[in-house]
Amino acid sequence: MAKTDRLSEYVNEQPILWHDRRRYFGLPISFTRYSFDKDKFYLKKGLLNTSSDEILLYRVLDVRLLRSFWQKIFGVGTIVLKTADQTTPLLEIKSVKDSERVRTALSNIVENERNEKRVLGKEMFGAAGHHDVDLDGDGVADHIDTDLY
Repeated sequence: MAKTDRLSEYVNEQPILWHDRRRYFGLPISFTRYSFDKDKFYLKKGLLNTSSDEILLYRVLDVRLLRSFWQKIFGVGTIVLKTADQTTPLLEIKSVKDSERVRTALSNIVENERNEKRVLGKEMFGAAGHHDVDLDGDGVADHIDTDLY
């Protein structure tokens, strides 16, 4: 008689809808990998020392696309997710291919997840609280007051 694995019933793997790596000069030569399914966004970094993070998509508050001149030349862009997640309040999905399509898909999936879970945006703002994040890259944490949004 085969022994059943009780953990298997809790592992609910969804098909991955999109995946890419951070790109340098348009080439996927990085060890930073991004992907998402219909419920979660996944971030994996590293080769020898690795870290993995996942964000529930219904907790995303805002989706923003940034494309510099050089990113436009190489056909990539950076998507910024502002979330109500405690560990990752601001996630930059840096230099990914087809960034406009990915941003649109993420935005639509976030709305679908919120509607499915019956979560309103104003409920998420309270969950986000106040965060200190280095938004401009100057090494000094900038205070985000989510009550103002």
